[in-house]
Amino acid sequence: MRQLLIACVALFVTTGPAHAEQPLDIVIYGATGEVGSHVVQEALDRGHRVTAVSRRPEQVELRHANLSVVKGDLLDQESITQIVTGQDVVIVSVRGVIGDSGAPQSALQFMAAERVVDALFRLGDHAPRLLHVGGSGSLEVEPGVLFAEKLPKIVLPKGLEVEILGQILALEFFRKVDDVKWTYVTPPKKFTNGPRTGVYRIGGGRALEDHRGRTRVSRADFAVALVDEAEQAKHVRKQFSVAY
Repeated sequence: MRQLLIACVALFVTTGPAHAEQPLDIVIYGATGEVGSHVVQEALDRGHRVTAVSRRPEQVELRHANLSVVKGDLLDQESITQIVTGQDVVIVSVRGVIGDSGAPQSALQFMAAERVVDALFRLGDHAPRLLHVGGSGSLEVEPGVLFAEKLPKIVLPKGLEVEILGQILALEFFRKVDDVKWTYVTPPKKFTNGPRTGVYRIGGGRALEDHRGRTRVSRADFAVALVDEAEQAKHVRKQFSVAY
């Protein structure tokens, strides 16, 4: 699968851990994940009200006055509608494969995109914005060539391949959606366990590299970028990428 070439102008962004002037009501799917847990903490640190959604809510150990923890299922349309109604922003950061068909359509990332968009469409003008955590496989590494196409399929686990293709399919799906306020936020090839610096660069659909040719960001700083977008809504109905 190929994308159209998107011009990428990288911008440096610096964010401090300030409290939000107007707290948002933010739903976070995948709140116990490696990215989601950082997003929960970042949003709370800025004074937002967070609803953390997980299939296993008992795994959320964090306690905070502005944190609600609920059980949710991204395959259950009624559950999604009930949870997102009345919220300002929905952040989806999930992964997985449903069933054993081996088709990209079975990736939870793609299925979640379809179901959440449908729920938001039904809410009309009162629907929250959607931030979808995408996959680095959707980034171009050279004109007309996606990172996913450079991966050695012979050593790539089948489940991971399905997830990567599912994320590309999700982006293609979003690009056809003009009646829901979505944003596809793309991480670089490598996540690190580094600290929160509040400094990162943003680009478009092309992989961002640093002066040493690396394309990476810490999960903590990726969370900063996500919450910045939740607050500022600079990339509505667009893809943007994050890296150092």
